[in-house]
Amino acid sequence: MTGTNIRLSKCSISQTEKDAVMRALNNEYFGMGKEVQAFESELKEYFGCEGEVICVNTGTSALHITLACLDIGPGDEVLVPSLTYVASYQAISATGATPVSCDVDLDSAFISIEDARKKITKKTKAIMPVHYASNSLQIDAVYKLAKEFNLRVIEDAAHSVGCERDGKRVGAIGDILCFSFDGIKNITSGEGGAVVTADQTLAQRIKDARLLGVEKDTEKRFSGERSWVFDVNHQGFRYHMSDIMAALGRAQLSRLDFLKQRRQEIALQYFEGLNMNSAIELFNFDYKNICSHIFVIKVKDGKRDALRDYLQDNNVATGVHYYPNHFLSKYKSEPLANVETLYGQILTLPIHPDLTSSDISRVIELINKFGL
Repeated sequence: MTGTNIRLSKCSISQTEKDAVMRALNNEYFGMGKEVQAFESELKEYFGCEGEVICVNTGTSALHITLACLDIGPGDEVLVPSLTYVASYQAISATGATPVSCDVDLDSAFISIEDARKKITKKTKAIMPVHYASNSLQIDAVYKLAKEFNLRVIEDAAHSVGCERDGKRVGAIGDILCFSFDGIKNITSGEGGAVVTADQTLAQRIKDARLLGVEKDTEKRFSGERSWVFDVNHQGFRYHMSDIMAALGRAQLSRLDFLKQRRQEIALQYFEGLNMNSAIELFNFDYKNICSHIFVIKVKDGKRDALRDYLQDNNVATGVHYYPNHFLSKYKSEPLANVETLYGQILTLPIHPDLTSSDISRVIELINKFGL
């Protein structure tokens, strides 16, 4: 093995983040308070949304609490693409509802509207499009389908902080969007997530539900108090974000312009360096307007695993996003042709802001040499 280890993904932390966490620690208040309130306000301003931003402890919690607060549960169905992380499915099944596996489009790995339409029944309550590799440009077709069948749209936007579509930041408009701030996402709060919605009734219910269903407890926490006499009308969860997490998230958000620029530079360098390689195929995403959480290539002729081994032997880490959920014992369903085709081809290349241009050049050189 030769060369320097090139990691697939990692967080990018500066002194700004360290100082922010120390500020939160020095406040000696580790629950949900002023830092979370400020983070929600700053996210709302960043997204440019008219609705509410509600921070929770993980991106999976954001999905689950949304479904639960929509009263989606046993006997209900939610359409979701199979090519996503299992968190999307677990959030649905945690409510007692059934995730209905849908195929994806080969060109984008985005949920297939044609296949989703075929699987709508009287039990279908929502559709959960996943922003695969930060792309969601086909979202208008999802909303058109949802309007036709009176479905709620829960966008799994875990990959999409910093992305733009139709001239606006992802998060500015939409029914419900769920973001993730885990350790390797476009910004991180260590763990964490957020729900963004203009549905005020839903937003208030989520605010209560993240604090065990205690009504209006968010307002108390943000004022440094807590509820001693209260009422609970709905199932709640301990899903609130802590001030330590929010302090880290705020610092990351303040650096997002730099983090986004670096991810875009890396994605464009990959695209330009690999575009003429006939052994692979690239997703033709709008890399100037998305903030790539992952960079995925399609390897032809059944050579994906061989290329992955070759890169590993040369100290370049790779991944496969994702193992199809309809292969899993809990969610096993009928074959999905496009998902299964893509799964045999897709390979995720290293991308994070701390990679250098020479790192990317080395990855490109290795891929272009492979098999020659």
